[in-house]
Amino acid sequence: MRTRRLPVALTALAATAVVLAGCSSSPDDDTDAAERTSPLSVYLDAVYGGDLSDEELQAQYDDQNARVEEMVASCMQDEGFEYIPNTTNGGVVYSGDENVYEPDDRDWVSQYGYGAINYPGRDEQSSDPGQEYVDPNADYVASLSESEQQAFNESLYGPQPTEEEQAAMEDGSYEYDPANAGCYGAAQQEVYEADDLSQSEEFAPLFEEINSLYEDSQNSPELTALDAEWAACMDAAGHPGFTTQFDAQNSIYDAQNELWNAVPVDDEGMSTGEPDQAAMDALGEEEITLALADLDCREETDYRQRAEDIQFAVEEQFVADHKTELEALRAAAEQD
Repeated sequence: MRTRRLPVALTALAATAVVLAGCSSSPDDDTDAAERTSPLSVYLDAVYGGDLSDEELQAQYDDQNARVEEMVASCMQDEGFEYIPNTTNGGVVYSGDENVYEPDDRDWVSQYGYGAINYPGRDEQSSDPGQEYVDPNADYVASLSESEQQAFNESLYGPQPTEEEQAAMEDGSYEYDPANAGCYGAAQQEVYEADDLSQSEEFAPLFEEINSLYEDSQNSPELTALDAEWAACMDAAGHPGFTTQFDAQNSIYDAQNELWNAVPVDDEGMSTGEPDQAAMDALGEEEITLALADLDCREETDYRQRAEDIQFAVEEQFVADHKTELEALRAAAEQD
């Protein structure tokens, strides 16, 4: 399944979320949770749905997906093909808080590590027959000749990646261009970017500054010093070679990607199987060992609290400097 790219600001926000992954207070400490609300989250939650319930987020996703599929159907018809709008195309479904990410809970980390190889809800996903994907266009595509199927797929998704593009995908340097992604790319660009204030002429400059804010904060002297303390602790614990707290969990995801990259792909670039299970299991054990050491060192250096203090101070200054623009952004988001 093709996925849309993240809005510009979310690229940096995703990285920051890793640093502050455990910054939320415990569910029983409502007072502290209220006091530790991120200064920028008040505005960004309004834009990206952070203040919405799971049901509201699901409704928002369903509406966007339905609009994309209707545009895709129209586009494919213009290309000379039949296409049934696929409103059950395997997108993320918001299903509540039963599968919670708790990187600061020792019991959780002992079971899941970073949540890369194993994660809450994985077994339910693999065993639930309701998760089986059915393509409403499969019978129609099967009725086409081989050349017609190729033309159908190129109209739907765009041309197959070149060798250079495939290499860029493997090394992480590939940049998705909706203009080269067929009917899906055009439809997703129109729907998602129309709904994305970070891409608007009015607010794009503000989001560029927010992006820079988060990128710069990761290189701040205060966080660099904190990372150095954490890295020294990890080295003493037998896990050398890390510079920032990001690096530990990223090493697991990089190793996981290598296992997936070793799986052969078909002519459409889709995996033809699964990674070696023994290697994946071994990586899962390595992940838990590393994540527990990481947790120990975060606790020893008070990483969670200090990183949050650093980030919040940066955000507070940014809010003070851009109050007018941020209030206008929130007002625009609340009108949608």
